[in-house]
Amino acid sequence: MPMRISIRLKMLLIALLTSLVGVILVGVIASFSTVRAFNDLLLNDAQDNFIGLVESYYEANGTLDDFDNFMNSSNMPQTNNQRPNQPNSQRPTAPDIRRPQQLNPVPFALADGNGSIIFGEGEFRNRQRLSQQQLERREPIVINDTRIGTVLLTGQPAERNDRDEQYIATIRTAVVIGSVGAAVVAVIVGVLGAQFILRPIHDLGQGIVALQTGDLEYQIPVRSHDELGEVAHAFNEMSAGLARANQLRRQMTADIAHDLRTPLGVIHGYLEGLRDGTLKPTQTRFDTMFSEAQQLERLIEDLRTLSLADTGELTLNRAPTSMPDLLQSTANAFHAKADDTGVALQVNAPDSLPQVLVDRDRMAQVLGNLVSNALRYTPSHGAITLSATQSDSLMIISVRDTGTGIPTNKLPYIFERFYRADSSRTLDTGESGLGLAIAKSIVEAHEGTIRAESIVGQGTEMIIELPL
Repeated sequence: MPMRISIRLKMLLIALLTSLVGVILVGVIASFSTVRAFNDLLLNDAQDNFIGLVESYYEANGTLDDFDNFMNSSNMPQTNNQRPNQPNSQRPTAPDIRRPQQLNPVPFALADGNGSIIFGEGEFRNRQRLSQQQLERREPIVINDTRIGTVLLTGQPAERNDRDEQYIATIRTAVVIGSVGAAVVAVIVGVLGAQFILRPIHDLGQGIVALQTGDLEYQIPVRSHDELGEVAHAFNEMSAGLARANQLRRQMTADIAHDLRTPLGVIHGYLEGLRDGTLKPTQTRFDTMFSEAQQLERLIEDLRTLSLADTGELTLNRAPTSMPDLLQSTANAFHAKADDTGVALQVNAPDSLPQVLVDRDRMAQVLGNLVSNALRYTPSHGAITLSATQSDSLMIISVRDTGTGIPTNKLPYIFERFYRADSSRTLDTGESGLGLAIAKSIVEAHEGTIRAESIVGQGTEMIIELPL
């Protein structure tokens, strides 16, 4: 079995490796840059000293002749009051001109005003003639607006003394200490960061375990507003949805059992009485049993319709349909019932509306369910209006009533199966709690949408939007 490595350890190792690579890289670059900058500083300082020496020699002698002999004869330390050894030279020298020891070896060469090397070092040799192009980027020596010579870098580094070496060593030690300190800080930050990042993941793991054990209402804390926070929020929504679906499933099972048991109980009671001879067969009793059997048939057909819609097998026989005609035929089917209850049923749809490609029978079933619900909750002297309008590429169908209305907290659930806003069971009215669920399934099968708007005490409006 392979060894299990936790995410926390992996993140810590990644942080440590990243910090070490970064620290080593920064340390090498910092050390290299510091030494290079320090060498450049020493070289510039040595060049300034060399130029100062050349200028002093020129001011003392009025020429740079024999400067090579002057430099070569100054290998031994001299005091400031000693005169440099100048054999075969008749020109006077200033008694305080001496060659500094830090210029040994000298990383420079010197050319006179004509471009001839008079002090050669490195690649430059005495009496070598340089072109104007070779002299352009060199450091000139100018006295009284006259270029008396040119300083040439030989490519050799400036010599470092013990103090310089000690300074470089101090810089390198500081870089190493800083690198180690940065690595330690990176590890500490990595540990804290891993803890901070993994805490929501740990919460999510606990939530998954809770779902596995059946606690579908488990909620995890949302600790941030980043991607992990979005995952936690999505988990909580999923958990709430699962709990709601589980509750609906249990409620639906109980409702189906109740709605099947009641008519079956009536039929069973009559049949048992007829079989035992305690009841006489009458037309009224047969009509009652037939009515209960029809209710069972309607419930089973509704469940079958929902099952077909859930599996995407609901057959739609689409054809161009006039929506004003469909609304009018629906109103005609319910006019008698509306008149009995004292409710005014009217249609408001212009004949100029374009036809809609729908299954006429299925849409008639949707409108019938909506009007039936509206009649059930609209009191006497109320009104139900069926209307249709066109908006861009949509056909908007509305069924508005002046009934009791639906509370705002119950609106999101009215299209769920077996949901009754008043929580009462009135089987004698034929309400199964599936009418709106079937209406939603059929509308969505037509690639449309359905929604409800309601104000308690003023009425409810069901709005269907179908693509033209």
